[in-house]
Amino acid sequence: MILILDFGSQYTHLIARRVRELKVYSEVLPYNAEIADILKKEPSGIILSGGPASVLTKNSPVCDPYIYNLGIPVLGVCYGMQLLAKVFGGKIVRGSSREYGRAKIFINKKNILFNNIPKSSYVWMSHGDRIKTLPKEFMGIAHTESVSNAAFEDPSRKLYGVQFHPEVVHTQFGKEILKNFIFNISHAKKSWNLKSFVKGQILEVRKKVKNSNVICGLSGGIDSSTVAVLLKKAVGKKLVSIFVDNGLLRKGEKERIKDIFGKKFSLNMRFIDARDVFLKKLKGVVNPEKKRKIIGKEFIDVFEKEARKIKGVKFLAQGTLYPDVIESLPVKGPSSTIKSHHNVGGLPEKMNLSLIEPLRYLFKDEARVIAKSLNLPDEIVHRQPFPGPGLAIRIIGEVTEERLRILKEADWILIDEMKKSGFYYKVWQSFAILIPIKTVGVMGDKRTYENVVAIRIVESSDGMTADFTRIPYQYLERLSTKIVNEVKGVNRVVYDITSKPPGTIEWE
Repeated sequence: MILILDFGSQYTHLIARRVRELKVYSEVLPYNAEIADILKKEPSGIILSGGPASVLTKNSPVCDPYIYNLGIPVLGVCYGMQLLAKVFGGKIVRGSSREYGRAKIFINKKNILFNNIPKSSYVWMSHGDRIKTLPKEFMGIAHTESVSNAAFEDPSRKLYGVQFHPEVVHTQFGKEILKNFIFNISHAKKSWNLKSFVKGQILEVRKKVKNSNVICGLSGGIDSSTVAVLLKKAVGKKLVSIFVDNGLLRKGEKERIKDIFGKKFSLNMRFIDARDVFLKKLKGVVNPEKKRKIIGKEFIDVFEKEARKIKGVKFLAQGTLYPDVIESLPVKGPSSTIKSHHNVGGLPEKMNLSLIEPLRYLFKDEARVIAKSLNLPDEIVHRQPFPGPGLAIRIIGEVTEERLRILKEADWILIDEMKKSGFYYKVWQSFAILIPIKTVGVMGDKRTYENVVAIRIVESSDGMTADFTRIPYQYLERLSTKIVNEVKGVNRVVYDITSKPPGTIEWE
């Protein structure tokens, strides 16, 4: 395996993904992980991630220096490279200006890290400090026009560093650089296999659960759906899936869930109608963060009430994925935000349940592969991300029954048209937003004063960055016409052409 030590970079999970794409298992640990924990993993190589901190500041994050004495190859990326340089006596200085974005790199001499890579190519930079003087025995192996030490090596100690980010798609030969480190330097083996992973998880769950019952919150999303079907294979009717209809779901969602999971997969299911409860709690609330908290708390209350009716429950199954685990790592210092990612947060402690998270070491694309192998239908396998708070955060302002009706109808038309045209499976996400303003219009020779619906369609590989999709005008025109004609209460449709950053994908 390849181990990644996280110094707080927004790209850390991308490094892990790129390694997995090369059929080598990878895991992420906090930068300050104990040596004993690192040795337990038996890594072939270690990658030090980038991060927002500066090695020149007091109390900047450092890993245990004994790592460099293990004889395990180490690759420092961005901050990781500067840390390596500092530890071994190099001189780091603040740059006159921050270098961010595309830069042309030139290879100084033939070396193993840049094996079979052109002498010049484009890479993605993101740094403020630079290495002025390399440590003794380190050799510079690449430079850019503004950075004399853009990559270095010390082959005798198996230490390597790159100032840029090889894990992002903007770096032309990033995957080849990682490949050289993983196979030619670390000598890792291609042993990561999702089929054997599924078999292993089924056996592990059976061993853990024994004769107890397991509950699972099934939303219809790719994560919870995959977990539910996988656990059905493992424990059969001992799994009870609970579907909570909070009224904030897409049109016809409950019926689709009944069809797919109740009929096709014969899951042991319970359906809870809590629409009135959620709407009552959201009355008058406009702050998006407050909406999220109300919905989260209410979901736990409703779920717990139903779960307590089931005898012999000792386990809660969740669709936690590896990016959630990475973002929840107990890193102190470099990460600007730490998130808690329990789908039904607080419930395991409240009900004294143990968690089962069979997907916790998988990325979204890997979860899709497993979903496909479990014969889940394409509408689930390729379902676009849908926020936990549902349509509540796509209604800007107060959530009411009437505003929900408008958005559900507009959203249904958009998704239906996206699927008919084939665009749905080509983009990352597509959805409608109800804006809290009304505009003047003319319909049937009469003046109207009605709602505005915004359309958001974006392309992305992981959701970390995104660009708006250049949808053909004739398609947008058809969408606008259909929504205005068929959704009572809407007289204007607009298209969001903001990328992430500076915007976000969701509006709230």
